[in-house]
Amino acid sequence: MKKIKFMITAFRDGFQSVYGARVLSKDFLPAVEAAREAGIRHIESGGGATFQSAFFYNNENAYDVMDAFRKAAGPEANLQTLARGVNVVGLDSQPSDIIKLHAETFKKHGVTTIRNFDALNDVNNLIYSGKCIKEAGLKHEVTVTMMSLAPGWDKHGNVHTPEFYAKTLQKIIDSGIPFDSVAFKDASGTATPSTVRETIKLAKKILPPEVEVCFHTHETGGNGATCCLAALDGGADRLDLSMAPVSGGTCQTDIITMWHALRGSDYTLDIDIEKIKKVEDVFKDCMKDYFLPPEAMKVEPTIPFSPLPGGALTANTQMLRDNGIMDKYDEIFQAMGEAVRKGGFGTSVTPVSQFYFQQAFNNVMFGPWKKFAEGYGKMVLGYFGKTPEPADPEVVKLASEQLGLEPTTKTVLEINDANPKKGVAPAKALLEQNNLPITDENIFIAAACGQKGITFLKGEAKLGIRKVAPKKEGSSAGAYTVSVAGEKFAVELSGGKAIVNGTSYDIDIKEGIDASAKSENKAAASSGASVEIKAPLPGAVMRFSAQEGTAVKKGQTILVMEAMKMETEIKAPADGKISYKVKTGDQVQTGTLLAVLG
Repeated sequence: MKKIKFMITAFRDGFQSVYGARVLSKDFLPAVEAAREAGIRHIESGGGATFQSAFFYNNENAYDVMDAFRKAAGPEANLQTLARGVNVVGLDSQPSDIIKLHAETFKKHGVTTIRNFDALNDVNNLIYSGKCIKEAGLKHEVTVTMMSLAPGWDKHGNVHTPEFYAKTLQKIIDSGIPFDSVAFKDASGTATPSTVRETIKLAKKILPPEVEVCFHTHETGGNGATCCLAALDGGADRLDLSMAPVSGGTCQTDIITMWHALRGSDYTLDIDIEKIKKVEDVFKDCMKDYFLPPEAMKVEPTIPFSPLPGGALTANTQMLRDNGIMDKYDEIFQAMGEAVRKGGFGTSVTPVSQFYFQQAFNNVMFGPWKKFAEGYGKMVLGYFGKTPEPADPEVVKLASEQLGLEPTTKTVLEINDANPKKGVAPAKALLEQNNLPITDENIFIAAACGQKGITFLKGEAKLGIRKVAPKKEGSSAGAYTVSVAGEKFAVELSGGKAIVNGTSYDIDIKEGIDASAKSENKAAASSGASVEIKAPLPGAVMRFSAQEGTAVKKGQTILVMEAMKMETEIKAPADGKISYKVKTGDQVQTGTLLAVLG
């Protein structure tokens, strides 16, 4: 009987796939301790979206969380994090010095292994990052990314086949990238069982027998456990498995589910099932107060036609809720297919999955191809590496025109190392401008998280955790039916949010009527000579580009909004003196009055 190794993904991919990585460390660390007591020694502990989310939403320093995780898991645990090649742990790519700093600081803060992948399967994006991981004294799990393509998408059958993945692995070997193990990562859960089986069979023929092969998938499309079994039949040595309440649905297959699926077979997980059940009970109790998005717990059969990974699906729905436009989700989801078809078939895993979703979002909100998401546009133009197939020529042309960039064949490192706005030096300058300590950790935070990282380091970050509002005894407090002018609305109050007919809004309830708010609205309405500037889409006010009360020119950027991790510049429609009606951090809806030009 073959003993199958496993890594528990609950505390990284599970959190990302269910809660958008918005989970406080103090709430989940007791479950890590329980996993240690149950004998679990290989755990995914960070990286990926959980690094940025610590600063963006959790108001925690990701490095402090890493230290606490190591303490809870014990010194013998293999703690593994996720890196995105030249993008390390962000959506934007980085130059050589920041890539090196990533590996060094993660080693310093208790990481054992880094799984390293490139969404485009461009081996050039793995060479230097892999070298840095090994030189820092870490284990390197090099990765080939997978997804299926819907019928008719790839007319030549050249990509996302077992042969394509085997060729990618051979390129990795030929490049001389040092690695300790190999993972095949299907983040969208769309690969077919036959593709998984044949891919791993081919990999086993190429690799030395001592190299472990791991398979990673999600249950999003309903095929996760089946593909795990196919991977084992193909010769996989290790599986990624999760634990309830962050298993199934958009997550990995549950360890108990896989244990049950292997009963009576030639494979075993070799676990004490009673101890694992106890760990899951502890974990469920840890997470009982967190809002569980319904879309995270269901299978979506049409996911192969809109390959949205589990980790991106709920991260995006959480942001849609933040912006009060969850009602647009189905339309955006459907629009993803076209973004994939015309984008060169990069694997739908971060950051490419986010580029696909952002472009689908823009196509829905502004009209098809009227506004390019910067990441998607740069991807089809070659700024993130070589896509598996050339992108649609018309899309490339439009992206070039809108972004003012020519297509490139340079490597990402060539581009970024020559960019004076990226790297250690500008990150240090940003810290100095804000009177913040210059440490390796702060430099990396500034580089990977930008202004949001600075906001955290200055102590100005806001908490973005979504928990379930406690109900008052003997009542259904927190849930109401509100009638306005004869129309009924379902309203739930939860942790600073009001969910109205399924759409979430930020709220701040105070007793009495705020007279200043009434007078501001009256002033804005009565000023006939003024020009109102309203929000073109929902989002958060990120920063002001012109000072209050100063004169601005038509076309000048006055403020920057952020929605779905994209920045949108708001420009003055005329000359005038600026008077802002919002403040930084405000969450606004389409049509909200942002400023008045007098």
